[in-house]
Amino acid sequence: VQLVESGGGLAQPGGSLRLSCAASGFIFNSYDMSWYRQAPGKGREWVAIITSTGGITNYADSVKGRFTIARDNAKNAVLLQMNSLKPEDTAAYYCFVRVGGGEHWGQGTQVTVSS
Repeated sequence: VQLVESGGGLAQPGGSLRLSCAASGFIFNSYDMSWYRQAPGKGREWVAIITSTGGITNYADSVKGRFTIARDNAKNAVLLQMNSLKPEDTAAYYCFVRVGGGEHWGQGTQVTVSS
């Protein structure tokens, strides 16, 4: 299983970023996919989840209404559209999947929200 995130960077408060996670090594369209984040000095926090078909999504209260998770099963990719960014969204963002009883994480992509 390999997960590779991209799309992080610096954004101003109120701005937007779009993260991508390219997945390989497993049957992508059979598994739910999640995004987590970890801010400096804090534990890892769940952000959003999308079911295998993309039919159901769920979000942490802290991002609900601002972030949107989506997936492209043809491209084995999961996306996180982040709008109305706040300084407290600053964190490393990780793609996650549970496959065969094992937990798999990407290397993370840094998002910094600052003026």
